[in-house]
Amino acid sequence: MTKAAHDESLQHTQAARDESPQYTKPPQSGNPETTKAAHDGIAQLLESARTIAVVGLSSNKMRPSHGVAEYLQQAGYKIIPVNPNEMEVMGERAVTRLEDIHEKVDIVDIFRRSEFVSEVVEGAIAIGAKAVWMQEGVIHEAAAERARAAGLMVVMDRCILKEHARRFHR
Repeated sequence: MTKAAHDESLQHTQAARDESPQYTKPPQSGNPETTKAAHDGIAQLLESARTIAVVGLSSNKMRPSHGVAEYLQQAGYKIIPVNPNEMEVMGERAVTRLEDIHEKVDIVDIFRRSEFVSEVVEGAIAIGAKAVWMQEGVIHEAAAERARAAGLMVVMDRCILKEHARRFHR
């Protein structure tokens, strides 16, 4: 991607980031934090999700993917590592690609460079994921549009750990 295209993509991403997804579901409890969170599409996604496939998850504890997945696992999510170079990560059997997962996946969290996102999005669509989440620095507008057109929620250029912690004070 050229610098100009990247800069333009960042501008579009920032504009999209500033618009919160629509409210679509009532709060699940009377907890004031939950009620507040229900009006936020990202919080709603994080609250309803149970299983997160982490594409690019590494067993190397120094990698950002490992720290984020560890946080998510401790927060109660089931983590499915997706990495052809791993057999097992954090006690979970790794799969080579999304299409090798044989259970419901709510969020596909992407820790891959932007040029690999289209392939991951196609896999997310194929397995019927609810959402794709592109971590900080991962931006691919065409793949995001493809995912949205297929009915998936898209979060781009945001850290799922930071967004979860901000909303649920962990």
